[in-house]
Amino acid sequence: MSREERIQMLKKEFTEVNTYNMPVYCSECGGVMIFKGVGEYRCEKCGFIAYDDYGKVRNYLEEHPGANTAETSRAVGVTQKSIRDMLKEGKLEVSQNSAIFLKCEICGTKIRSGRYCPKCELNYHHDLEEMARKSRHHGDTFGYSTERKKGEEGAKRFTRVE
Repeated sequence: MSREERIQMLKKEFTEVNTYNMPVYCSECGGVMIFKGVGEYRCEKCGFIAYDDYGKVRNYLEEHPGANTAETSRAVGVTQKSIRDMLKEGKLEVSQNSAIFLKCEICGTKIRSGRYCPKCELNYHHDLEEMARKSRHHGDTFGYSTERKKGEEGAKRFTRVE
């Protein structure tokens, strides 16, 4: 995978943030839901407990270890895509006795969680660090620089065209 493809993947990771249908207001009384951990939310007024998609899937898998994505999706009403996203984000893990695995997006090795195998993840992060060092060294951090070029003191930034 080329460096440019890796940069595009990183940009995509930061722009696609999944909220997994976090409850904001209580469905019972309209109060504000407070996050308590592992996908659980409690109403500050009435104490009603609700779960986001991650909490629903996690609870189901605790009661039904080894369930596949299709079965889990049907049981809890969360899309299979969301469940796959949770696996890729490392929030869930494919069980050890499962015949189905995820594949590393770089080399294709079978993995149980995440997007990359440990070897490719290490190389991926080394490449990102190297790119950051190079851009810092050249002073071109994403097209912006705090340093002025020599000879531009007092120069106009824009000229009027008439």
